[in-house]
Amino acid sequence: MGLLSALDGGFGDAADAVTVDGAVLSRERLRAAAGAVAARIAGAPALAVLARPTAETVVATVAGLLAGVPVVPVPPDAGPKEREHILRDSGAPLLAVAARDAGTEAYGAQVLTVDPDERGTAPAEPEDGTAFVLYTSGTTGAPKGVLLSRGAVAAGLDALADAWAWTPQDTLVHGLPLFHVHGLILGVLGPLRIGGSLVHTGRPTPEAYAAAGGSLYFGVPTVWSRVAADTAAARALAPARLLVSGSAPLPVPVFERLAALTGHAPIERYGMTETLITLSTRADGERRPGSVGLPVAGVRTRLVAEDGSPVPHDAETVGELQVSGATLSDGYLGRPDADAESRTADGWFRTGDVAVIGPDGFHRIVGRASVDLIKSGGFRIGAGEVEAALRDHPAVADAAVVGAPDADLGQAIVAYVIPSAEVDGAALTAFVAERLSVHKRPRRVVLVDELPRNAMGKVLKKRLLDAEAAAGPHSSR
Repeated sequence: MGLLSALDGGFGDAADAVTVDGAVLSRERLRAAAGAVAARIAGAPALAVLARPTAETVVATVAGLLAGVPVVPVPPDAGPKEREHILRDSGAPLLAVAARDAGTEAYGAQVLTVDPDERGTAPAEPEDGTAFVLYTSGTTGAPKGVLLSRGAVAAGLDALADAWAWTPQDTLVHGLPLFHVHGLILGVLGPLRIGGSLVHTGRPTPEAYAAAGGSLYFGVPTVWSRVAADTAAARALAPARLLVSGSAPLPVPVFERLAALTGHAPIERYGMTETLITLSTRADGERRPGSVGLPVAGVRTRLVAEDGSPVPHDAETVGELQVSGATLSDGYLGRPDADAESRTADGWFRTGDVAVIGPDGFHRIVGRASVDLIKSGGFRIGAGEVEAALRDHPAVADAAVVGAPDADLGQAIVAYVIPSAEVDGAALTAFVAERLSVHKRPRRVVLVDELPRNAMGKVLKKRLLDAEAAAGPHSSR
């Protein structure tokens, strides 16, 4: 069965198979448009896609998969430095865009304009190979390209179909970005493999979710907190079958309010770009607030202590979560050093997250092994990348970035900056937003005379986080 099996005709044409911000594509139209693009990119080593939430993004992504060309999603809000890094590091010679973006700077790549009204013959899908190179922020430096195979993506989607009882009768609704696992692989490829329809709302507003009339909804905690705060919108989701939350922990009060207003206890799940989705509560099982449930089909997990010894499954003892199974990536593009650091000697992936597992197998993620990976509004943001951008400012002597508790985003990026000249927080925030993705900008900037350091000169971020925690949650809305 091909990765895009719903496009092969087995589920019918479905005139409204994909709706993206108001544009409607039947399966036949999507396959024909993608076939035309596939003919133009055949043989390319990679296809970068400016991943706005548009029909053009869906067509280009499907074209790459049909042609056997790895797809490299580029965040549409990426600053020039980040976009240049992704294009050059991936080696993509082509950047697919909508007509309105034809003037986009491609840093040596050729701009390829995509038209959903094109018609061509779609080639047969390849059976194996790399499907995506997804760039993810680590704790230091520029984003790394994660190699996701067609087999891993198929295994991940099939496992979720099992866990969530996802069928061709479902209409999936979400308004998530199309440049990461949640919005693109789960949110677009899911319906193109499992069947059913997709309604992408453009922006994930409570009003848009309420009006969509779906049976299956995806959202990050920021989305769900806004839905839960809108009583009418939340009650409009009562006819749905399943509400799924991921990318960051869902606050228990939001879980409880959603359950009260919609009649549906949300599904919570856990995964990473490098592993896809590995843990989830189930449609036919208990949905426990604060828990990400059990390993999905084909995935194994284990907890280890700092010395590598097993951690008991007693719902209290914390250990590093490690993962094995068919959904794992094939490593990082051109980064054997990062590959070696991320794998154990016996082949398990080190998630960098710490967790507890109960006697019943339920998992609860309790934090990061490192303080340098920030989860904000559903995005994973490397503190080192933001710090490097701040240090590029002529008025910044040094900077340290942490993720502070935030009532809306989960964590907000807070920058502690030692200025070397007159400067204010608004100017530094704008400076970062111009160079990196907009969602990586600091939400607060604190100007300080010095940063707490240890004897080796390393910034003691725990002290900064303690100060943020003492100040209490902020709201960045």
